[in-house]
Amino acid sequence: MAGNAGKSGQDPRTMLELLLSQQPKTYEEIARDFGVLARRMGEDATLTARHLRRLASGQRSGVNPVTRRVLQMMFGKPLEELLSPWDGSLVAGSTPSGLVIATGHPTADKELINVAAQRARRFALTTGQTDLTPEAMEQVHADVQRLAMEYPQRPLSELLPDMIETQDTIYTLLERQRRPGQARQLYLLAGATGGMLAKASHDLADPHAALTQARTAFMCADQADHNGLRAWIRGVQSLVAYWAGRTREAVQYAQSGAEFAALAGSTAKVWLPMNEARAWAALGNVDKSRAAIQRAEDAWESVQEDEVDELGGLCTFGRVRQIYYAADALTWLPSEAGAAQDYAERAVLEYEDESTPEWAFGDQAGSRADLAIARIRMGELEGATEAVVPVLDLAPEQRINGIVHSAQRVHRALRDSPLAEAGSGLQEQIEMFTRTPLKSLPR
Repeated sequence: MAGNAGKSGQDPRTMLELLLSQQPKTYEEIARDFGVLARRMGEDATLTARHLRRLASGQRSGVNPVTRRVLQMMFGKPLEELLSPWDGSLVAGSTPSGLVIATGHPTADKELINVAAQRARRFALTTGQTDLTPEAMEQVHADVQRLAMEYPQRPLSELLPDMIETQDTIYTLLERQRRPGQARQLYLLAGATGGMLAKASHDLADPHAALTQARTAFMCADQADHNGLRAWIRGVQSLVAYWAGRTREAVQYAQSGAEFAALAGSTAKVWLPMNEARAWAALGNVDKSRAAIQRAEDAWESVQEDEVDELGGLCTFGRVRQIYYAADALTWLPSEAGAAQDYAERAVLEYEDESTPEWAFGDQAGSRADLAIARIRMGELEGATEAVVPVLDLAPEQRINGIVHSAQRVHRALRDSPLAEAGSGLQEQIEMFTRTPLKSLPR
């Protein structure tokens, strides 16, 4: 075991030693975990097993500000509390409340999301209005574009550190005096990055951090005076609210972005009414959902890509996603099961080709879940199982919040259908799948 208490039965001398004693890891392993977390936080810090033992014993020397920050992130407690004498209030063997790396509860990704949200808040309060070279501006743009393109296609854990670092870099550049043209471009890129981090927070099931990021991103859109970015951020906010079950709020966000989208002419003109369609459907309103789907289809006649669309990936909205959203909306409405099945089958077919720029593992999984729901409504258990089983085979690293919710919707549809008893095996598979979402993984 890692701690002295685990080896000799001696009472822990500090809270830190208590927490370490409860971990099935050695001091060397936990010191390595410290290094991993430091790199993810962008901190230049290392910790030896020997130093960790000294800290656990109560020696307070050698803790510089960087080490302090990483330790506090790792254990979820102030350093003063970690190094204070253990008072016996926690018995050995109880579950520690904060150890991020060693236990994965809460996960390091979740902690990083909260750090990023705090950074966004500080920036919103301290922003100011030195020239950057064209090459430097191109590099920042390229960094943001790469993240936008890769976000839908790679596990979040592979991109999150780069997203947070990119956001911090842009904020730092903006906190200095910039020429108006450069400032506008940096605010645009800051808003796009903040929107992506809002989506990341949502994927880790943290709507509070998501909306914090989105609010700051919208402020950046105002600073850039960019209607396309304003509209896109409203779409992100609507998406977060929809998956959080705040469906009327999702409608309001989508509607409030419509004016910006009309002025911009971007693909947000399609995305916002499709967000609205899903939310209205979740509220059981067939007519308003259908009307929103039609508005989205009509909007294609006047769409022209803008600077946000040109980032690609997560920052634009294509026809394949529109088909998936239509399926997702109509699966809420039992009377629309046939149409839902048609849309879902088209979406599943489109997402089979993983080489296309529009391919997204989350939307592919959502389309399959929607097809399963539609088939359950049509009384087709075998077809529903065939549709959803590939989703249940996804690795935990890909079990983002939206996918987990989609699987749970299949579970509820099956539970409430005449197929419930015959589909008990499939329900058990879904329950096993949802026990290990991305947010629960140790990092």
